Amino acid sequence: MNAPDRFDLFILNEDEKKITEKPFAGMSNASDFIILKEDHTIGNLVSEHLKEHPHVLMAGYKVPHPNIPELMIRLQTDGTMTPREVFIDVCKKLVATLAQFGRDFTREYELRRIAAAGERGDGGPNGRA
Repeated sequence: MNAPDRFDLFILNEDEKKITEKPFAGMSNASDFIILKEDHTIGNLVSEHLKEHPHVLMAGYKVPHPNIPELMIRLQTDGTMTPREVFIDVCKKLVATLAQFGRDFTREYELRRIAAAGERGDGGPNGRA
């Protein structure tokens, strides 16, 4: 089989950088960001959030080949911010949003677990009131 080893799809080698920026000469204020060991999940998530940024004119992504674990995000800005600044800003906001989602999910899970324990009559963590 010509598929790469599974761990090669998500573990970076010592000489690899996760993200590389390459300015795109075909458009002004545009860069390509090559992200290693990622796929459509991150590509779609990041590019859709980039499109919502007020200084972004165009953002899109592609996965060059299914057997090569990398994706490319092309980003063009209006010039008031560099593509790198916008990319970093959007990624920081995404990390904060996902962290808040994790906290909200955990809180809701714990509340439902406590409510279910109360309905069963255990009342406490040891099964006693």
